[in-house]
Amino acid sequence: MAYEPIWTAHPDKLNKFEFAKLEKDGLDVIRTIIESYASEGFDSITADDMDRFKWAGVYQQKPKDGHFMMRIRIPTGIMTSAQAHALADISTLYGRSLVDVTTRQAIQLHWLTVQDLPDIFERLEKVDLYSFEACGDCPRTIVGNPLAGIDPNELVDTKDIVDEVNRFFVLNRDFSNLPRKYKMSISGNTYNNAQAEINDLSFTPATKVIDGEEVIGFHVMVGGGLSAKSHLAQSLDLFVRPDEVLKVSIAVTTIFRDYGYREKRHHARLKFLIADWGPEKFLAKLTEYIGEMPGRGEDKTIGWQAAYFDGVHPQAQQGLNYVGLNVPVGRLDADELHELADLADRYGDGQIRTTMSQNILLSGVPDNQVDELLQAPVLQRLTPQPKHFMSRTVSCTGNEFCNLAIVETKKRAVDVAEYLDQHVELDEKVRIHFIGCPNSCGHKHIADIGLQGSLIKTPEGMVDAFDIAVGGALGPGAQFSKALKGRVRGDQVGPVLAELILFYKENRNADETFYAYVHRVGIPTFQEKLSAILQASTAAS
Repeated sequence: MAYEPIWTAHPDKLNKFEFAKLEKDGLDVIRTIIESYASEGFDSITADDMDRFKWAGVYQQKPKDGHFMMRIRIPTGIMTSAQAHALADISTLYGRSLVDVTTRQAIQLHWLTVQDLPDIFERLEKVDLYSFEACGDCPRTIVGNPLAGIDPNELVDTKDIVDEVNRFFVLNRDFSNLPRKYKMSISGNTYNNAQAEINDLSFTPATKVIDGEEVIGFHVMVGGGLSAKSHLAQSLDLFVRPDEVLKVSIAVTTIFRDYGYREKRHHARLKFLIADWGPEKFLAKLTEYIGEMPGRGEDKTIGWQAAYFDGVHPQAQQGLNYVGLNVPVGRLDADELHELADLADRYGDGQIRTTMSQNILLSGVPDNQVDELLQAPVLQRLTPQPKHFMSRTVSCTGNEFCNLAIVETKKRAVDVAEYLDQHVELDEKVRIHFIGCPNSCGHKHIADIGLQGSLIKTPEGMVDAFDIAVGGALGPGAQFSKALKGRVRGDQVGPVLAELILFYKENRNADETFYAYVHRVGIPTFQEKLSAILQASTAAS
């Protein structure tokens, strides 16, 4: 029996889109696409259903001329070689061979038409993949430890847990109409490689002594999220055993569904409810659903490695290795994905793993096969030994395809990384993230240096520009980056960042990281330096 919504008792407190969701569930658009729109064409799609396409994992891409972007769920970032081949085939047939890895471990395709979608849905289902609810006001792709099952720094293997939670929520109409998008993170890694603090609901590794025995489980965080109003998730006084993760996930999602805000679209994420209620009130409500459970135990998160894994690393299984490949700004082509899938079968365990840094891992490679694997031609570009700045550069889709982005980001990010690798020698890999709008799909807020697209007026007219923020990090002591004043022309981002980074290099203490230096000297010091750089640049021009 489908869930009957309780918030409709106050229709004056619903935004316009809430009425559209009540009129037709977002999931219903999947059948409409298959039975009607695919044969009748783009012009037959109603405005309301175009909004509902998100529940099929599909958005219109810029410039809204009949082409779509599709996001495919890759729970915890682990897929088989057969799934990778299927994605590459779809990209070749319908997506101009373009493949993007997103900052939520999903795979994103472009250039699709509505006529293509039924065949794509069928091809995905044959290999147990789905685009459904990768977007929309629903539980989206569950991110997690891409090393689940092979991680030397893993307290508990979370792959089966993620799969269980994912199976429960996908196409579940009891939870297909949430106030806004809803993101979950589940990881047993002690270095927070699933970025718990920026998700609506997160499970992180913990232990607790219960009845004289140490039990391995999770702590819980709620209410994280980026965008224009960013919130770090808050910890609940709760310890959860592995077999209770689904129960807690259902309860938290239920509270968000029933008590989350639906009056204003821009104020409807779980983070706003948590900010108003606080963790204590939220836990009290949660306890009504899950019953009394133990309080927090010992937190096992000891740091943050930001989900970068380039290079060859030993797995938990003796004699086996995983190889972290750099995918520049997350973009590769269908042929490269086919080749990686072949390498996964030939040298590894037949799996390909995507990361929240937009990169790819090959796993299960025996010691005596590593050298031969590294000679594969595809690993010349998708290298496990990237240059320092390219290795830590992340970018959202940008205005090449995204209707919300103000500026182009991916090519700009590559150009800037290449410039820095040519002009700056540094023993540290500084994390640089580009975003094209305030939604922060490129995670500007958690970067050493975050750049947000904007526009600037020049004698030649309006041109691309970027605002700079510095000092973001997650893990213990998590902080979002702080914005600096002074807009930088897009074509000057590389030289300006080079001067900022050299300023850091010349003044840091021994073994001090960029993040540590920013927070030791303070934002005013960086502001003063940026202002001087921009002033000198203006005078020179």
